[in-house]
Amino acid sequence: MNMYELLEKNIKRNPKTVFLVRENVTFEGLKDLVRARATTLKKQGVKAGDVVGLLSHNIPEFPVTLFAIWYLGGRVLLLDTNLTSVEYDNMTHLTDCKLVCAEKSFFYDAKGFKFFDIQSKDADIDEKLKPYPLKDDDIATLSFTSGSTGIPKIVPLTHFNLVSCSDNLEYLNQWLKPGEMFYAFLPLYHVFGFAVGFLAPLHFGMGILLQSTINPNAIMADFAQYKPQVIPAVPKLWEIFRKKIIEGIKQKKKWGLVSFIMNHQKTLRFIGLGKLVDKVLNQIRSIFGGRARLLVAGGAATKPEVEKFYTQLGMAFVQGYGMTETVGPICCSKPLKKRVAYAFGAPMGDTECQIRNKDESGIGMLWVRGNQVLCGYLNNEDANKDCFDKDGFFCTGDLVSMDKNGELHFAGRKKQVIVLDSGKNVYPDELEALFIEIPGVKNVAVFEHEINGKTVAYGVFSVEEGMTMEKLASAVAATNKKVASYKWVTHFAMTTDDLPVTSTQKIKHHVVRQWLIDGKYTNRHE
Repeated sequence: MNMYELLEKNIKRNPKTVFLVRENVTFEGLKDLVRARATTLKKQGVKAGDVVGLLSHNIPEFPVTLFAIWYLGGRVLLLDTNLTSVEYDNMTHLTDCKLVCAEKSFFYDAKGFKFFDIQSKDADIDEKLKPYPLKDDDIATLSFTSGSTGIPKIVPLTHFNLVSCSDNLEYLNQWLKPGEMFYAFLPLYHVFGFAVGFLAPLHFGMGILLQSTINPNAIMADFAQYKPQVIPAVPKLWEIFRKKIIEGIKQKKKWGLVSFIMNHQKTLRFIGLGKLVDKVLNQIRSIFGGRARLLVAGGAATKPEVEKFYTQLGMAFVQGYGMTETVGPICCSKPLKKRVAYAFGAPMGDTECQIRNKDESGIGMLWVRGNQVLCGYLNNEDANKDCFDKDGFFCTGDLVSMDKNGELHFAGRKKQVIVLDSGKNVYPDELEALFIEIPGVKNVAVFEHEINGKTVAYGVFSVEEGMTMEKLASAVAATNKKVASYKWVTHFAMTTDDLPVTSTQKIKHHVVRQWLIDGKYTNRHE
């Protein structure tokens, strides 16, 4: 089955179920929108096998255009809305993309491709135009997972990969019901938002409430008006919601009472005070609309106290683990199962996990195999040799351990990928390749560090004699503008000493970071 066939399956099963909630478009109505958009794109020259870019916030035209490209047999290049024109030019060039469907605010004088206004009016449906007979091993989406400069890793996911992820999400069937609503404000171009805000509703015949902003007031207004049953978010946002809720209760001088009720609700119910417990908890749950039953976290680690807070409120809270190469979640926790500490769950569906080269603590490298795992990076045999073994297992680059319940615990990353509090990834190799071009810089190490409780990309620069902090700061600021703002290195240190390297001249990032913590680098810009 390909993705368009999955849509048709839902149309037959749930024709009158609303899929686009805000727009009141049913699954049946979605098909007409898709066919009209496919007719328009065909007139733009799109044909089977073409790569078509998608550059948009969460607006209804995003899923409509997505399906329309597949209807014509095309491949979708998912583009992050936070990147620069230089990055878009590189990405489209490397994937031979000639057309990008985008909101007009993203238009610029592009090199090598043309823009199509994703919000433009479509032509009348060409009744003769039929869906292209895609095979399940045809490429459905392309995503960049290691930056857009140097030799990038481009992830081609097939229709088989996407449909398999959809099938594996059946793991969550106790909470996800046909006709109910997903809140979709996580960007659909990101694998987490794509999996939980698009594939899951499609699999279960649910509606999606698209939101293109992360403005708290807009989100809260949606909660109050639409009352979604399922809300996915990155852990940082769950922390913010929790903090705001507690602050609001403290302002009313009621946090002591509410905290006591949350922590002792089982006992209070046992002695006949269940109505009091429900009254207090319902008031807090009403912030999310009053019907929220399942909260989903992913993209980064969730603090234990955050999960505990929402669980005490009576809402199921699950954490997932996955990556672009696996179409998002391949492991997921089950809150109704008593877990050891706070794990990110057990393998879902047909996914197999192996922990190799364990140390004395049981921590080792996670390798995975399954139907939703990519078959290989696009045009990158070196990366494929490094990441896949002869049995088809893929090396995630993450260090994990497994508890007695068979659930995995994250222990660290072999790769030096920086995961910001927002869940976005920053790739040191990409930034280091840019910074090394600065005149007077001999070497540079970029790594994850914490400044005032916030995770940042931190740089330590080895420079030649005569370089000043003022000159370096100016050069770093200019270089930062070549990439998206969330990747910027605004905290760094400078030294005239050489950075520690291995025998193959690779920087020892962990040593540099420790030296920074130990105070070796005192000439800082923070």
